[in-house]
Amino acid sequence: MEIHPLGIGGKEDPVRMVFDTDAGPGVVVSLADMRERFRLTANVVDVVPPTADLQHLPVARAVWEPRPDFTTSSECWLTAGGAHHTVLSTAVGIEAWEIFAELARTELLVIDESTTRRGFADQVRWNQVYYRVAQGL
Repeated sequence: MEIHPLGIGGKEDPVRMVFDTDAGPGVVVSLADMRERFRLTANVVDVVPPTADLQHLPVARAVWEPRPDFTTSSECWLTAGGAHHTVLSTAVGIEAWEIFAELARTELLVIDESTTRRGFADQVRWNQVYYRVAQGL
């Protein structure tokens, strides 16, 4: 736990948990309100050791390589409307998020090693149709 200057809002400097994440597999997830439903966007990642010291980043710290690659992952994340506030889990894999989404009746879009830009864009479009039609059932 460390105290670092906030720099905005004119409030007291907050106490923050500062730590580095171990390397290994992970999942980055965001939640978006799509008006008629919620959407989880999940990207399977590989957490890697940082190539530089991150001492000036006063938060939980992790560096990851998204699957299938940076360009495809970024384009798909933006296509899905993925948020910039995310959760990184190294404790549970994508299967746990799939189960959670099913139980919560929440849309889940997954970006992983088999994702292509074209296939992902098609999935987003088909999901939009499904959720519109399902409202009338």
